[in-house]
Amino acid sequence: MVKQKIIVGHLYPKQMNVYGDMGNVITLRYRLEQRGYEVVYEALDTLAEMKHKKIDILVGGGGQDSNQGLIQDDLQKHAGELRARCEDGLVTLMICGMYQLFGHRFILADATEIAGAGILDLETKASENRLIGNVVTQSKFGKLVGFENHSGRTYLGSGLEPLGKVIKGAGNNGEDQFEGAVYKNTFGTYMHGPILAKNPQFADELLVRALTKKGINEQLIPLDDFIEHQAARFAMKRPR
Repeated sequence: MVKQKIIVGHLYPKQMNVYGDMGNVITLRYRLEQRGYEVVYEALDTLAEMKHKKIDILVGGGGQDSNQGLIQDDLQKHAGELRARCEDGLVTLMICGMYQLFGHRFILADATEIAGAGILDLETKASENRLIGNVVTQSKFGKLVGFENHSGRTYLGSGLEPLGKVIKGAGNNGEDQFEGAVYKNTFGTYMHGPILAKNPQFADELLVRALTKKGINEQLIPLDDFIEHQAARFAMKRPR
């Protein structure tokens, strides 16, 4: 029997999807459908499309600096709607480039600024050197495993909670051992992989939050995550 419909929104899938982060959408769909929920995928090429849609989970991916510039005008034009949704508890997962743009600004090497949505109290500065390699983070949701590849150095505001503490890898900036950020139900991280495929417990955390906000209070049926956990353990053992 099919349960309620869950709408997964994918923000800027054409411009911000160069590191396989579509896998996060696929993971959410799989884990919902295995529990009997109907999943509707909404590709949001502009935030204007979000205004009249009841998105339950919003996902965004990474992209080149030039692509961030392409979406800047649209992001700024509709940032108010996006901020209101996040303040209201919309479950949101932003990876790499979109994580950066959920902050106040991204300052490029030539001092050009790409304005962000201002949802997360952080800013990012470009660096000549990239932070690349496997990353392991200790979080409230257990150890999270991913792969980072970014030139940006992200610094959190004093009141913003990191997603976790880096055990292996660089994280936000390679200096303070923080990785990612959390504000209400909004999560930002540099971890590709895609992160949800290797960290099913984190995927389920997002699902529980989204279902709870929708008024669905039930325990998720456990899934066989043997392969997912094997992939995570293998990634943890790989050299940086």
